[in-house]
Amino acid sequence: MTEITLALPFSLPPPEMATDLLRVMQTPALATLLARSDLQYYPFDNDSRVLPHEAWLAWKLGLSTHPAQGAPIATAVMRGCGLEAQAAQGHWFILQPAHIQISRTHMLLTDMRSLQLSEQESRALYDLARPYFDDIGLPLLHGAPGLWFMRADAWNDLNTASPDATTTQSLNDWLPEGPHARDFRKLQNEIQMLWHEHPLIEARQARGLTAVNSLWLWGGAGPVPSATNGRVAIAGGPAWMQPLAAPGQADAAQLIASPGPAMVADLIPSAQTGDWADWLAHMQRIDQQWLAPLLAALKDGRIGGLTLLLSHRHGCTTVHASRLGQLKFWRKPNLNSLLKQS
Repeated sequence: MTEITLALPFSLPPPEMATDLLRVMQTPALATLLARSDLQYYPFDNDSRVLPHEAWLAWKLGLSTHPAQGAPIATAVMRGCGLEAQAAQGHWFILQPAHIQISRTHMLLTDMRSLQLSEQESRALYDLARPYFDDIGLPLLHGAPGLWFMRADAWNDLNTASPDATTTQSLNDWLPEGPHARDFRKLQNEIQMLWHEHPLIEARQARGLTAVNSLWLWGGAGPVPSATNGRVAIAGGPAWMQPLAAPGQADAAQLIASPGPAMVADLIPSAQTGDWADWLAHMQRIDQQWLAPLLAALKDGRIGGLTLLLSHRHGCTTVHASRLGQLKFWRKPNLNSLLKQS
């Protein structure tokens, strides 16, 4: 029998908001699955400096050996951007243009999605920065708008954090750590000065767009043969996820027809910013467009099992649903089990 695993990043409400959110959630398919399935909560170690769904994705793609090990994904993302030959040699990092907000007491990394970098802008900033990288012997490649790659073989012990793990947190706690952290900070400062008050940046600000004033380095990985890659259907998510996605449109019908692991990442922005009205709307849409069709397929035997991975930044809950479990009609649909996840 075929099995499906569906990851829903940030579908676990934060404990302090859970009671209020669950009271108004309109997700009957999820309520049915929760009431008639086996649940297990797993806390996540923040020292990994990535989020639970990011570590899970790397594991499913065959890039790590454990679902909580980290996210060494740079070379896999490179291959998805058509840079297979370069990814086959050396140690690479994802390098993304960023906006860092500075206040009197702390610094914050702004959500990368808010930059809305066009291809032209990304190429222009890349062309400005690349000669500096060439001069210090760190090759720089452009993969997609706002998605660059830097080779630094000697930096393979640098401990970095993903942008989504860092956003909303005090930046000082999430900066790269290790023997070469100072080297990166120097490089970062040089590029910040290079871009400061550049006409392209000023033009963006004049149009009401977020300024690009820094770089974010993460996802370091060595060469990984493409044969080790798994396949994950991905809907939504930040720009770096798209090169990792299995080809074809990711929707419930396709997943039922070709079962496998999948991720729906539409909840991340609203959960990160605390826009709970938007989060509720997305949860309802996911319930209608994904969970209801999967529940129907489970009940009529088109799929043999369904595992949901519900997560927030501190942990995840696995929901193991079977066709037999759905026959337990005396278990009335409810969301109460999510109150116990913390």
